[in-house]
Amino acid sequence: MKTTQNNKNSFVNRSASKMVLIVTLFFTFTAINAQAEKQTSSLGTLKQINAGLLNVGYTEAGPSTGKPVILLHGWPYDIHSYNEVVPILVAKGYRVITPYLRGSGTTTFLSKDTFRNGQQAALASDIIALMDALKIDKAIIGGFDWGARTAVVMAALWPERLTGLVAVSGYLVVNLEANLKPLPPTAELGWWYQYYFATERGKLGYTQNTYEFNKLIWKIASPLWNFDKATYDQTAQSFDNPDHVAIVIHNYRWRQSLEAGESKYDSLEKKLSLRPEIKVPTITIASDFDGANADGKAYANKFTGKYAHRILKGIGHNVPQEDPKAFAQAIIDVDNLK
Repeated sequence: MKTTQNNKNSFVNRSASKMVLIVTLFFTFTAINAQAEKQTSSLGTLKQINAGLLNVGYTEAGPSTGKPVILLHGWPYDIHSYNEVVPILVAKGYRVITPYLRGSGTTTFLSKDTFRNGQQAALASDIIALMDALKIDKAIIGGFDWGARTAVVMAALWPERLTGLVAVSGYLVVNLEANLKPLPPTAELGWWYQYYFATERGKLGYTQNTYEFNKLIWKIASPLWNFDKATYDQTAQSFDNPDHVAIVIHNYRWRQSLEAGESKYDSLEKKLSLRPEIKVPTITIASDFDGANADGKAYANKFTGKYAHRILKGIGHNVPQEDPKAFAQAIIDVDNLK
């Protein structure tokens, strides 16, 4: 009888321990979810969808019936560059989608065998595939850095999919042949990291020091922007993506013709090498980062549709995060460009 009572007490104790563990795990999971929701609250809900070669992580905010706007981030940035842009657009009734590009955040490849390609046609094809997956026929596309290049490439290759384009730094389509020609020394100095990435030392260095490396790029590209650690850390989590280093290294090596792209993109790259005109309604934005090219005259003739150019003083490269009102206004205005 005593043994039975002991067994019963042991069972009760084990059950109580399990219940405590379950309750603890429940509240821990709830807290983690709450924190994740807090982190993406201004961007909307974080979702995942299979699109083309990827399982794309993206946020969505605003009415499902609103005019679609897709915002594309650059390197070394992520979707949080649009933390303050999205609410402005949602208040105007837009449906705003902000995806992590390949190699960033929660976007991953569906197959381990897919080549980790960072060339411009691949990134643009990703967003077209995302639009297809979300059943979005047309959208306003806005971006900066890699995101601007991707948006311009989309406008050049698939103009029927865009109702408007907002591109920081203008016509950023890569021309491999032109990239083989040296620039003046001061201009070459600005691209030091591209030459660093061309070496195996650079690849290893970026792998080992991604956090500090990208923080340095933020400071160089936006010298007047006094971002705090929390702001940077919110984005830095995106660099933990398992394909981040591979995509970044390939992107810059491909630009210098040090690594090949994929043959399936050859026809697209051939079209881009002809530097096609952009007929989609466009607003380009320049900032201090653009230096002598801030007036936009070097690329104005590439935009042959409805077009406007804006210059932001005292703003660095991360325009959406440094001047969210100006970027959001450009999205709104391109929708009604005369």
